[in-house]
Amino acid sequence: MQIAYNEAIKGMNTNEGGPFGAVIVKDDKILAKAHNRVLATNDPTAHAEMTAIREASKLLDTFDLSGCTLYVTTQPCPMCLGAILWAHIETVYYGTTKLDAAKGGFDDARFYEMIKWEKNGVVLKQIDYEACAKIFEQWNEKEDKQIY
Repeated sequence: MQIAYNEAIKGMNTNEGGPFGAVIVKDDKILAKAHNRVLATNDPTAHAEMTAIREASKLLDTFDLSGCTLYVTTQPCPMCLGAILWAHIETVYYGTTKLDAAKGGFDDARFYEMIKWEKNGVVLKQIDYEACAKIFEQWNEKEDKQIY
């Protein structure tokens, strides 16, 4: 966690992003360490967790980070939580909470509330089902597909 903390301080002090750091470990070896780089890259997805997941995946040459542990300075936002789930990271240790992030001006708590679909104000309408379903038909027939 100290390394994640150091990353958060580094990113914050260099104005590359908010006060967030992350480290991914597997078999007691650090695979990736990162800090928030949203401001440095103008990429709203460049959160510390996302950046660390990208680095670890590249290093291991796989999208499956099963067996890895993630250390983050703050409870992951919904976007990062989704990436953690997709990466199959089983254990996440975090320091501060989404409420602390909200006090710092970050939208995490609001986004967590928004994902309660009935309240989020996002309009979801299904269109062009048949055309889109054909893509999955092609996928299901594809012999060299890789399931992830």
